[in-house]
Amino acid sequence: MNVHAVCETPFFSLRISASEDSLLGVSFTQDGIGTGENAITRAAFAQINEYLAGKRRCFELPFELSGTDFELNIWRALPEIPYGATLSYGEIAAKAGSKNAARAAGAALHKNPLAIILPCHRVIGANGALTGFAGGIDVKRRLLELEQHFLKADSSSASARKGK
Repeated sequence: MNVHAVCETPFFSLRISASEDSLLGVSFTQDGIGTGENAITRAAFAQINEYLAGKRRCFELPFELSGTDFELNIWRALPEIPYGATLSYGEIAAKAGSKNAARAAGAALHKNPLAIILPCHRVIGANGALTGFAGGIDVKRRLLELEQHFLKADSSSASARKGK
């Protein structure tokens, strides 16, 4: 049986949908209505909180994706974007094997079924502008700033350890 749990964070609310063995969806929500939880939704909630606390850079959750071949290629390319880095829509399209499909990549990202987990917030306009994000541009900016903050903190503590 599929369940839909709501994950409240200091930054946003997410609806996490899962079957008994796979994550099916993570989307931004404002209604706070869920139908229950299971081990998968609890693991997703824990990993999202670890990510927001700077303790996780990639997610280790079983998930199922359903979409066109192009959409699947775009979504599968997202975890290849390094934590704290960004790519343009054209660059993610090229990574997915369709170098001239920046607009189509944007449409596929709009349908990303696993927000945060598949980090579409790391995809930006060719001119560096933050564009299109289901959680809103402010959330996109905040997620990118959060990743940069933790990268800087990690490099500062690594430098301090080397100096000892």
